[in-house]
Amino acid sequence: MKFLIGESMTGGYGGADIITDCTIGVDQGEIAVVVGPNGAGKSTAMKAVFGMLSLREGRVVLDGEEITSLSPQARVHKGMGFVPQTNNVFTTMTVQENLEMGAFIREDSINATMEQVFELFPVLGEKRKQAAGELSGGQRQQVAVGRALMTQPKVLMLDEPTAGVSPIVMDELFDRIIEIAKTGIAILMVEQNAKQALDIADRGYVLVQGGNRYTDTGEALLANPEVRRAFLGG
Repeated sequence: MKFLIGESMTGGYGGADIITDCTIGVDQGEIAVVVGPNGAGKSTAMKAVFGMLSLREGRVVLDGEEITSLSPQARVHKGMGFVPQTNNVFTTMTVQENLEMGAFIREDSINATMEQVFELFPVLGEKRKQAAGELSGGQRQQVAVGRALMTQPKVLMLDEPTAGVSPIVMDELFDRIIEIAKTGIAILMVEQNAKQALDIADRGYVLVQGGNRYTDTGEALLANPEVRRAFLGG
């Protein structure tokens, strides 16, 4: 059993199911990526794990505890951090204020965690007094990830963290994600850049039409001729 697992999940918005019997999960210190064509239900599967849509079937288990009925807020208290794809920073607030907002559930000192975020993302330390809205897209993503780390999560969930950033920025973000995983945090992410994401993934899930088509190590999926042909452009 994975440290975090959304198991046999079926659900959607309104009457229509977007995901069907879908399973995704991740262990501590591991990077798991969810890839697949547009409209495959990748982000929906992620949101289901975070409690943003109710499941008709299936369950979500975190560290041995079933959390299927918990709200997203309650899941944050259990140790889950979620970075949505868009509107994930407070643009009028400074970088530092954004990070402080991330620590809203904590009652202890957050200074050490903030220093860790600045070590991970040095540019944020340099721009700590600057409004997040003035930053580049890649820097905003760093703010969003940094803010999620301020709660000291056990699991970090990222919805398309490299959407709209340049290849250089993407590589840099992926490097940081690897560093975060090395600290023992479980990372589950949805990613459009499938090849690059599987390259850093311990585990990959290829979703098609809301269900699991392939599940394997990142390495095995990259080497699978069917996966390469259908989803990775050869």
